[in-house]
Amino acid sequence: MKVGLLLEGGAMRCMYTEGVIDVFLENEIKIDGIVGVSAGALFGINYKSKQVGRGLRYSKKYAKNKDYMGLYSFLTTGNIMNEDFCFKKIVNELDPLDYETFKNSDVEFYAVVTNLETGEAEYIKIDDLKNKNNLEILRASGSMPFVSKPVVVNNKKYLDGGIADSIPIDKIMSMGFDKVIVVLTRPIDYKKKKSNQTFPKIYYRKYPNFAKAINNRYKKYNEELEKISELEKEGKIFVIRPSKLVKIKRIEKDSNKLQEMYDLGRENTLNLLDKILSFKNSDIKKGER
Repeated sequence: MKVGLLLEGGAMRCMYTEGVIDVFLENEIKIDGIVGVSAGALFGINYKSKQVGRGLRYSKKYAKNKDYMGLYSFLTTGNIMNEDFCFKKIVNELDPLDYETFKNSDVEFYAVVTNLETGEAEYIKIDDLKNKNNLEILRASGSMPFVSKPVVVNNKKYLDGGIADSIPIDKIMSMGFDKVIVVLTRPIDYKKKKSNQTFPKIYYRKYPNFAKAINNRYKKYNEELEKISELEKEGKIFVIRPSKLVKIKRIEKDSNKLQEMYDLGRENTLNLLDKILSFKNSDIKKGER
């Protein structure tokens, strides 16, 4: 049975996701493929590299470091998330990513990015983060619009995958997985509201398709939530979502808030552990026992 894991983005709300995947690793819950969006991809790599606690550890340690992410980074580099600090110093020196384990893992990993020219989502397989293009795709997936420069890979300009496809349920359902687990980062009653429609058109006037994707995001997001709810009721997917609202900023500097969001992810997943295992192991095909 092939199991797919879909990870929604949400900047530092994805501390929740980090808690979920750490419980998965600790309990040896095998996942065959991951589709990660934005920060969901950035933290999701720790499942493939089998590094429990890594995402929480460096996020708390460097949350208040001006070179990590925030206004200082944006004003000095043009990126809210500092490229050199996050994608060179942390991954190579300060809290190294286990590149070899990641590369040798049989977990298929896809990061979602939005193409600025087309305004469409692209789902790009990442198998070796020592490959510069792979790392740049990962960076692009988590590069928020308005506060990030476009990331150029193979002459294509990319930004945040969550713009074109925030929760790519249709994509992962088409990828041949027998079971799909979805990790959301907002409580069950959340609905995205319509945002200012003029500013994106002005700011991204050279990329009208991208501006259109931004303006349509709320509608597509809510439609995807409805589809996920239906599939969940039908027992076709399993959904893990925050059981309560944690007021956390997209660029959160308070390590206590980061810990709270992470702890909620752990708590919710541990409480659902038996149900998760039952879902994974149910309807085993004949001959697979």
